[in-house]
Amino acid sequence: MQTDIIAIPAAAPGTAHHLTVQRFGRSGARPCVYIQAALHADEIPGMICAQALRRELLALEAAGDLRGDVVLVPVANPLGLGQQVLGQPVGRFALGDGGNFNRDFPDLTVGLSRIGEALTDDPDSNLALIRAELAAALASFPVETPPQHLKATLLALALPADFVLDLHCDAEAAMHLYTHTDSAPIFAPLAAHLGARALLLAEVSGGDPFDEAVSRPWAELARAFPDRPVPFGCHSVTVELRGQSDVDDAMADADARAILAFMRHVGVIAGEKPVLPAALCQPTALEASEPLVAPTAGILVYRRELGETVEAGAVLAELIDPLSGAVTPIRCQSGGVFFARSALRFVTPGKRLGKVAGTSLKRSGRLLSP
Repeated sequence: MQTDIIAIPAAAPGTAHHLTVQRFGRSGARPCVYIQAALHADEIPGMICAQALRRELLALEAAGDLRGDVVLVPVANPLGLGQQVLGQPVGRFALGDGGNFNRDFPDLTVGLSRIGEALTDDPDSNLALIRAELAAALASFPVETPPQHLKATLLALALPADFVLDLHCDAEAAMHLYTHTDSAPIFAPLAAHLGARALLLAEVSGGDPFDEAVSRPWAELARAFPDRPVPFGCHSVTVELRGQSDVDDAMADADARAILAFMRHVGVIAGEKPVLPAALCQPTALEASEPLVAPTAGILVYRRELGETVEAGAVLAELIDPLSGAVTPIRCQSGGVFFARSALRFVTPGKRLGKVAGTSLKRSGRLLSP
């Protein structure tokens, strides 16, 4: 294993942050997999999964079984990891400006329309050209604040990869994944090995998250130049490792084994492809997912369990007025899988209470949580 330490510019004198990058296998070899954990720094399941992954990768490297290049960033957000307010971690948003650490990544396709003149009939040549152009676009992107420097550094590490796994979790959730529509067949084996209850697809989810910043340019360039062979050079996926309190050695080990099985499936690890378990879900459009929102304040009591398949109109939760005892039922409009919910048990109006992976809705705009 090779370890690199990358400094992130500090916000004030006397402070410092560093990004630790661990590399396994043969540097520059293909396929290349990039894995990062806890970009939302208070989402710890990814961190403990990264510990299990490192142990396994060290053993595979020692045995000579790594055919490709594996880049692991076990703590992707040292800025957020150090943030606390009254003893509570605040790792989703930067306290300096309130920005979400997994939103507003640069759109690297801006200004790449000129690339069409340089594309050839050779897909390998186009692959190398586009990777170089994306790296140049990122290098020219203005960065000023520490969060912007962090985002640019993470993108620079991920852009050369063939596959990118961004490890997150929700508040309380069943295992689920988000990926680009074109990448659904690529990550179906990963979803099966992880036992995912939802695989959510979008071309543009809104908010410019990390996974789209590395994958969407390939899809958009292919659509812009249909007369040239433009490979999908980087398939990326956000893996939601259940809920924030699901920090457990056994689960982390199982999740790491599932990720390693996917890496064997795509040829990063030597050996036969493992047998795929039966998928627990079918891919569904992110635009058809349903956020449940509190219409009033109250005590939140859930009436259905995570991972359950629910019918349209089902009561998933109730809000109880603590003064009058009045009960407000929370129903879903679309049938589907109840895959995520809030960890709070008293909520105020407008609070998101949960998510259903449905099939009938057609939402637009910003499809992800704030």
